[in-house]
Amino acid sequence: MKLININDKTCYSDFSLEFSRCFNKLFNFKDDFVVVCIGTDRSTGDSLGPIVGYKLKNFFSDRIGIYGTLSEPVHAKNLNETLYNIKKIHKNPFIIAVDACLGSLNHVGCISIGEGAIKPGAGVSKDLTPIGNMYVTGIVNISGFMEFMVLQNTRLNVVMKMADIITYGITKSIIELENRKERA
Repeated sequence: MKLININDKTCYSDFSLEFSRCFNKLFNFKDDFVVVCIGTDRSTGDSLGPIVGYKLKNFFSDRIGIYGTLSEPVHAKNLNETLYNIKKIHKNPFIIAVDACLGSLNHVGCISIGEGAIKPGAGVSKDLTPIGNMYVTGIVNISGFMEFMVLQNTRLNVVMKMADIITYGITKSIIELENRKERA
């Protein structure tokens, strides 16, 4: 797992480089590329995923699978149904899970990128299905006490900056992927 601090001057390029490194290591070009953006628009801290999905959908809705937007969020109540539909629609889907999370005070404002699945809702004691071949999580606030209240009181500025950085990095990787497919 690699952490990128959104307050570093190089955060856009750092995220983009680390995302591309991890993505290129894991992605098989025969697989369908799917991004699942988890969260809800009803909580500032938990809106990171749907905001990223909203931004990506504007550019790539006809080229890759994007699930979880502001108008159609993927959350605890529809996660299993969404996973079922993805497996039904996409051939061998490579899933990138994007979600907000809570963490230690010194990691608030950091974005983590890693291999494997995440467990959505773990920070608020929900036991949901693990998802993803790769993940991107934004540490939006501190954990440890009254997590639902903490998510409700998260600064939108932090969430929006994270969403911009994540969208930029994923967009850059999609464009690079499309360019490689055209040359092949």
